[in-house]
Amino acid sequence: MDSPEKELSILIVDDSQIAELNSQYLNRSGPTNVIAFPMNEGEFSDLSPYLLGDVVISVDAAAKEGKMAGITMEERFTELLVHGILHLFGFDHENNEDEARAMEKKSEEIMRMIK
Repeated sequence: MDSPEKELSILIVDDSQIAELNSQYLNRSGPTNVIAFPMNEGEFSDLSPYLLGDVVISVDAAAKEGKMAGITMEERFTELLVHGILHLFGFDHENNEDEARAMEKKSEEIMRMIK
């Protein structure tokens, strides 16, 4: 998971903006909390090898989810950012329970380092 020479962009949006991206790029309806767009996959992945990808985070979702979890919006935002970056590194939680556990473990490890 070492990528010292890679760049990452972070886009902070509201629920309506992320819902639009969710629909346009993932064919899913409604808002979500975070979307990751890896730049090292697909047909044009060799155009900018120094770009890791883009992470889009809904600040609305971060605020709502933080409140529900009893943490600040900033803490939830950081969790979502870590989650999105892990997706850029190939972690996935949607298709396999073992992979989901591995992603959760790595996320917890990174969050401990940040705090």
